[in-house]
Amino acid sequence: MTSSALTAIRSADGSTIAVETTGSGTPVILIGGAFNDRSTVAALAATLAPHVTAVRYDRRGRGDSTDVSGDFAVQSEIDDLAAVIEHVGGSAHVFGHSSGAALALEGVLRGLPINKVAVYEMPAVVNGNRAEPPADVRDRLVDLVVRGDFDGAAELFLTEQVGVPAPVVAEMRNSPVWEFLRAQANSLPYDVAVSGPRMRLQSDRYATIAVPALVVYGDRTWPWIQAANHALAAAIPSARRVVVPGADHEILNQPELLEPLLLDFVG
Repeated sequence: MTSSALTAIRSADGSTIAVETTGSGTPVILIGGAFNDRSTVAALAATLAPHVTAVRYDRRGRGDSTDVSGDFAVQSEIDDLAAVIEHVGGSAHVFGHSSGAALALEGVLRGLPINKVAVYEMPAVVNGNRAEPPADVRDRLVDLVVRGDFDGAAELFLTEQVGVPAPVVAEMRNSPVWEFLRAQANSLPYDVAVSGPRMRLQSDRYATIAVPALVVYGDRTWPWIQAANHALAAAIPSARRVVVPGADHEILNQPELLEPLLLDFVG
């Protein structure tokens, strides 16, 4: 069994970021999306660890990580990612899932020492693939979080940012998973922020990415996500696009589907 090491590191604003490394060799940082902490990428880390150093961390305000500034600014999460990269040696490959994909790409765009970037199903609005989230979602989420209404924040994010039908969210509120979702809700404004204004695909910015990129999505995921990632791959000059048969947005529960792709990509 491969052992893991858990460390608390400091970000630029003094926030404590919990980082867990497993395995040895080339560091590959795994970033979860909304409602994710480092536990949700644990299975993927364990799958990759015999071959690389799998690095997972709690994004600020989640799990064992703190959020000193509470500014819900993209730069704060970029500072956290920079601190994680420095912790594992000063450069790394990065994989991001969902809004974690947006964060990984933003790290590249802001000049972090990322050698290769792989993303899975980044949410984005492009060519009418879905309705844009309301412009004030982030501000309303911040208000709910500040007031401590984490149930309301989780419901707002799911219905208006993700587009989950309200009756489905009502069922989720009565399910065992709701407590886990609620526990991550105080960090949801960061997910909205990193996804950009009204979640529009920023093709002109992604066209400047020069590092090797891998864009992956499943053939059983929502059609709007498939359209978004097809367009994302077309926007990044260096990107390779892969569609995974039998996969949907919950691929972190099937790490064996990602393992060969990521290991081949990072070399």
